[in-house]
Amino acid sequence: MMRQDSDDAGTMSDNPGDESLADVSKVDGIVLVVFWALAFVVFLQFFTRYVLNNSFGWTEEIARFLLIGVTFIGAAMAVRKESHIAVELVYRYLPRRLRYALQLFVDVIAILFYAVTGWLCGRMALNTQQMMVSIDVPKSVVYWIVAACFAAMTLYGVIVLVRHLKTGTSRLVDPERFSAMGPTL
Repeated sequence: MMRQDSDDAGTMSDNPGDESLADVSKVDGIVLVVFWALAFVVFLQFFTRYVLNNSFGWTEEIARFLLIGVTFIGAAMAVRKESHIAVELVYRYLPRRLRYALQLFVDVIAILFYAVTGWLCGRMALNTQQMMVSIDVPKSVVYWIVAACFAAMTLYGVIVLVRHLKTGTSRLVDPERFSAMGPTL
């Protein structure tokens, strides 16, 4: 008998390894593009340094800033998909009502963290007058991108909180309900 896995859309798949792409958004393509740009720049740096023996000076700095972009754009995507890591041990031993209250508390704290950190990044961007070393672009651009990612995390955090309030559940509150969906939500 063939095992059938349920995907996020509720349809059944005959292949146990199939993952649903129903939760992939067009915005997620941004992180993919930045990631491949990072891979290209790092390969270019490797090639020019070790094959041509004459490295481009700008590749290291640009790779660093692209890595920052991948990290924070990916973090916004993880907030949207509710796939950030969590310590589940405490939740297992609490009654359901307390798990739900704790989930809402964690959601509110996360939203506050994203909002305050985004605001601080915006302030830092306003106060940064420095230019990048290798190209003629202000460093504040990087801080504005990080601030925008924190703004997106704040927005997605509010959406997640509203979802938890409407449904009365989450992956941490009722893990048995979400176990059929697998590790990605």
